[in-house]
Amino acid sequence: MLNKKFIKTTRDGARALTGYKRRAFIAQVSTDYFNGNARITERIMGWGRKTVQTGLNELRSGLRCFDNYSGRGNKRTEEKLPRLVFAVREIVEPHAQTDPDFSNAYAYLKITAKSVRNELKEKGYAESELPTRKTVGKILNRLGYSLKRVQKKPFKKIKETDSIFENVAKNNQEADVLPDVLRISLDTKAKVKIGEFSRNGKVRTRREIKGLDHDHNPKAVLVPLGILNTETNRTDIIFGNSSETSDFIVDGIEIWWEANQKDYPHIKKLMINLDNGPSVSGNRTQFLKRMAAFSKQTNLKIHLVYYPPYHSKYNPVERCWSALERHWNGSILSSVEIAVNWASTLTWKGIKTCVRFVDKVYEKGVTLTKQEMMKYETQIKRSADLPKWDIIISPLSG
Repeated sequence: MLNKKFIKTTRDGARALTGYKRRAFIAQVSTDYFNGNARITERIMGWGRKTVQTGLNELRSGLRCFDNYSGRGNKRTEEKLPRLVFAVREIVEPHAQTDPDFSNAYAYLKITAKSVRNELKEKGYAESELPTRKTVGKILNRLGYSLKRVQKKPFKKIKETDSIFENVAKNNQEADVLPDVLRISLDTKAKVKIGEFSRNGKVRTRREIKGLDHDHNPKAVLVPLGILNTETNRTDIIFGNSSETSDFIVDGIEIWWEANQKDYPHIKKLMINLDNGPSVSGNRTQFLKRMAAFSKQTNLKIHLVYYPPYHSKYNPVERCWSALERHWNGSILSSVEIAVNWASTLTWKGIKTCVRFVDKVYEKGVTLTKQEMMKYETQIKRSADLPKWDIIISPLSG
């Protein structure tokens, strides 16, 4: 007959173990002291009969049962309310900004979890079915948003900034639900100098990787143009080795469309999110001329929707640049081939990036006179309230 002290000590020993090890200990005790009888073991030791039986079966067969811990417990809120994720993204996307230093994958927000929860109520969610403010914060983190406001220094704001943001949000939401409209986000990244440069990267290797401290006298300079398909999250990167000009950017758009148009035979309108940079601004005559020609060639209506000045990090494609910087990280981009090939191995949101290289010299400073521009103006319609930040280009004049 086992005494109380022995039973207590044995129970405490089992309690200190988990999973397979705990079952193995319980099965050994049952075998040694209770002749492998699960019912008696349960009555005297207080262990569940099913656990004892499982441990005995594992001991006899030598096979281990795997514990499905992930299948236990309460499900996450977004699993119980799948529509909630779509509603949350719809609320926060207009407020999302890429980390200015591209140091992490988070999109920073200037909207709090409390505000998100309040807006969910306005969308029709009842108080009883909504998660708490703290849970909303956790959901935002799991979706890749960080509740932290990051300003791009120097932080400037023009008087139309709020109106421009409202216009972007309104047009983006409309475009995303219309079946014959495709929305893309477009921007160029800072030029990449090619050479034995460290680029402040970090890498785990046994041998220390050494790069030049300064990036003077590069072998070449690459200009990356990124195009993000907001419907599929696929990113295309077009590298040029000349200058960042309107012609390079429109050539990149044409290359992208030629490769993708077969997937969108039903598309009648292409909406483009831009950041109002000098090569793509609403006043850049060469850019508007080339886009008017592209519209005629493809028979697509082109809708240019700009983010406010000094707020380029809100453009969705910026998050792809963040991913590329972290992907390159400590690599030494000693040649154009290495840089292009390395970028082509980037996967963002589970989708492989498509990379192309354009070996063409572009002339800088190409502009049109007012008289030359007049024949393209008939295709261009500007917003009455935001003429520089909302432009529609039609394939036909008038």
